[in-house]
Amino acid sequence: MLTRFRPQRRDRGTGMAPGFRGLPPGCCYPACWPTIAACTMPASIRSSLRLASTLVALALPLPHGAAAAGSTTPALQPRIAALLHEQGLPGAVWTTLDAQGGAGVRDARSGAAMRGDERVLPGSIAKTVLATGILRLVTERRLALDTPVAGLLPGLEFDNRWAASDPVRIRHLLDHTSGLDDARFWQVFTMQARADAPLAAAFPPGRGLLRSRHRPGTRVSYSNMGYTLLGMVIETVTGQRYEHYLDTQLLAPLGMRDSTFGFVTQHGDRRLAMGHFEGGATQPVTPSYVRPAGQFTTTAADMGRFARFLMSDGRVSGKPFVDPVLLGQMGEPAGTEAARAGLGVGYALGLRKVDRHGVVAKCHSGNTIGFRAMLCLFPSTRQGFFLAINGDSETADYHRFDALLIGALGLHTPVPARPAAPAFDTGAWHGWYVPAPNRFDSMRFLDHAFGFLHVTGDGTSLRIAALQSADIVLRHAGEGLFQAPGKLLPSHALLTLADGTRVMTNGTQSHEQVSMAGLLALWASIAAGMAGLAAILVMAAMRLARRKLSARDPLCVPFAGVLALLLPLPLFYRQSFLQLGDVTAASVVLAATTAALPLAMLVGLAAAVRRPSRPVADMAVLAAVLQLALVLAAWGLLPLRLWM
Repeated sequence: MLTRFRPQRRDRGTGMAPGFRGLPPGCCYPACWPTIAACTMPASIRSSLRLASTLVALALPLPHGAAAAGSTTPALQPRIAALLHEQGLPGAVWTTLDAQGGAGVRDARSGAAMRGDERVLPGSIAKTVLATGILRLVTERRLALDTPVAGLLPGLEFDNRWAASDPVRIRHLLDHTSGLDDARFWQVFTMQARADAPLAAAFPPGRGLLRSRHRPGTRVSYSNMGYTLLGMVIETVTGQRYEHYLDTQLLAPLGMRDSTFGFVTQHGDRRLAMGHFEGGATQPVTPSYVRPAGQFTTTAADMGRFARFLMSDGRVSGKPFVDPVLLGQMGEPAGTEAARAGLGVGYALGLRKVDRHGVVAKCHSGNTIGFRAMLCLFPSTRQGFFLAINGDSETADYHRFDALLIGALGLHTPVPARPAAPAFDTGAWHGWYVPAPNRFDSMRFLDHAFGFLHVTGDGTSLRIAALQSADIVLRHAGEGLFQAPGKLLPSHALLTLADGTRVMTNGTQSHEQVSMAGLLALWASIAAGMAGLAAILVMAAMRLARRKLSARDPLCVPFAGVLALLLPLPLFYRQSFLQLGDVTAASVVLAATTAALPLAMLVGLAAAVRRPSRPVADMAVLAAVLQLALVLAAWGLLPLRLWM
């Protein structure tokens, strides 16, 4: 789940931002959001020994409370501890399925050591566990993957223009292919949500929240809203709160006695590690409107049990529990444009197929208040790991922990040399691409204007340039498939839709080709508007310094309007970032000042027109700001109401 606002960038956990680097907003972006399959691994003696221990563990589950710090792999604990110190992170718990441990501290304020049996918050990994609960209902024939969701939740307002032929189905929610937005600020950044609130509170009528932005089933777009709907589906089918059903009918049979979907806080559970941000700032957990998407408390030992079950035959105590065919389909994308084009990586039924660090795995990352986590499975060798870090940092490199655990499992595979692929005519693919859809609909303007890709090629490779990262060169891997450096599988696919639209996808994010003229017009609008704002400040300040800024001056009211944009800043500084989506003094003032901005420009223009001299410079800067205000209003960003 997304836990705090960050500018659009490459998400280290998901790699789903514009550069198509691989795996997460969210993710998990934020997740994220915030991207992920199985491959053959070398069957060394070491892997065989681990496989044997895993099979024994499947037959004889660890007893309750067996995950103690003393059971950790001796060589792994100091390496993780050293990496935590190097990255400036407080602590971590982990399991490699045959061993688990802890390192660092559980709470920076007390300095108490992080033990291997501490409870943690794995964030969006809750989606994988909830998805397994849905598959349990499908196995029991109480639900079907192709069941339309609208029929199960008649009280909600779905907006799907393809509903007649392609309604949003259970499968689409599980696969993030419903086309729904990820989340709104108020659904995540809030201090108003109650732990016992009905899930329908996340979807108040009249907000237009459940709009499918593409044909359901065709493209992946990570959605916390989608998994919140799955929680509501569980409640409809079972007649119970989803937390109770999953705790009693899924977690308990799997032996996950230290895990719960119920709301747990550090104040109420002394075993729950504290969450942290940069500088060791602590942050206890708070309720969320989209809680099925990320509210989950667990331990490393329980996640080891869960991982072993996902790679099993689906039986519990010798009886069928989840159809093994469904378990095998988790992390195996099918039906999307990317999958039909031959791309193997992607999201399916609660897991993602990811190709990184010299391995292909089925994984899910998690990001919640003060925590980062990763669950990865390697079904071909029955290996896996779970890692949870009680620190959410903008500067830490969390991938290094994943690489460390993959190395400890002995799974890294050198990238094989591949024969040259036949030439591919890339000429038609040169140009500019924007996210379609982007993850957060409320940020669509920013992603369209600044999350673009520029693609060029030479017949055997494609070069992708993005505003926020270094260029990447993709090698042609046959047909419309291309492969990023260091990958074992093709990482990107090029598609041409029936209407001629060209699409580039990495399995979890699609970009559509757009005209350069449209982007240039948008960039020119932004540049002119920002230049106009700066000019108003400078010109009005100079007149004020010379005592020539009267109430009748065309820049007087606009100058006040621009300065008013600064009023919310100290108010936001004094409130928690978790209130970003609440109706507070800061958010109300922000909405009022942004709404007043175009009015202030109109007042200034009217004053300029009435002047005999008709000041051209004044009229130009006022018109520049006004046109940007109108563009922002057309994109739904003016007035800026964070609670919508």
